[in-house]
Amino acid sequence: MAATATLAVRHPLLTRVLWADVVISGPFGLLLALAAGPLAGLLDLPETLLRVAGIVLLPIVAFIAWVASRTAPPRWAVLAVVDVNALWAVTSVILLLAAGLSPNALGIAFVVAQAVAVAVIAELQYIGLRRSVTRPA
Repeated sequence: MAATATLAVRHPLLTRVLWADVVISGPFGLLLALAAGPLAGLLDLPETLLRVAGIVLLPIVAFIAWVASRTAPPRWAVLAVVDVNALWAVTSVILLLAAGLSPNALGIAFVVAQAVAVAVIAELQYIGLRRSVTRPA
């Protein structure tokens, strides 16, 4: 069985971006979950979609916080965070284009802006991971 790699030295960029993800995504998930009704009216997006997105985001944020809090997180865990963020960004755009949604201009801007922000965070996390030093577990 191959040993899994852990980060022996986390690059400061990775640490900062992981925590920034938690600080931004946690309140965003709560906002979506708790204010889905008013947001739905403002954005012309389905309330259920917004509420479910917020609820799904909360355990993801908890996992990112766990990864960020490790002195030497497993490489697979950091890659999982990067992958989930990339998937979130791509899925957001796909839903906007293919799900038969009819958001208003503000709704379109909202979905695109958060997708771009999440994609940038994923890229920065990946750069930080590449700059980190790994060792076998």
